[in-house]
Amino acid sequence: MSQQASGDQPLLSVRVQAEDFDPAEAGALLTRGRRDVGALVTFTGLCRDEQGRLAALELEHFPGMAEEQLTRIAEEALARWPLTGLVVIHRHGRIAPGANIVLVAAASSHRQAAFEAADFLMDYLKSRAPFWKKEILADGSSGSWVAARQTDEDRLTRW
Repeated sequence: MSQQASGDQPLLSVRVQAEDFDPAEAGALLTRGRRDVGALVTFTGLCRDEQGRLAALELEHFPGMAEEQLTRIAEEALARWPLTGLVVIHRHGRIAPGANIVLVAAASSHRQAAFEAADFLMDYLKSRAPFWKKEILADGSSGSWVAARQTDEDRLTRW
């Protein structure tokens, strides 16, 4: 889902995709031709190798449902903070260590709104986004499903 900024409407782009992404492209999308952006905060989440034991993560989702949920929470961020734009990208499929998994980019006239909106979105994505992660171990065996951590759940109480 993507919409262009018009008048007072901020740009919003939410994508769920198997393909890799370029964080710099998201930043350019949010700042190109704009003179009202004073802050651009980006966060890129990467797949860790878990001290060499992980070959990949397999991320599953329900197509349509994931996009709808991510769009809903992105729209909530737009309503809560004075943003000029927001990009959310979440990958699915097999993701190797070192590869991108998720991107949140928030643009605003001022840094605090951009930082807080990005932090809010990542707290939601870590604990409530409808994605399921299964470990594929380096020895070729299938590992366990990755459970949400209590610390991630606890962070949501801030919002």
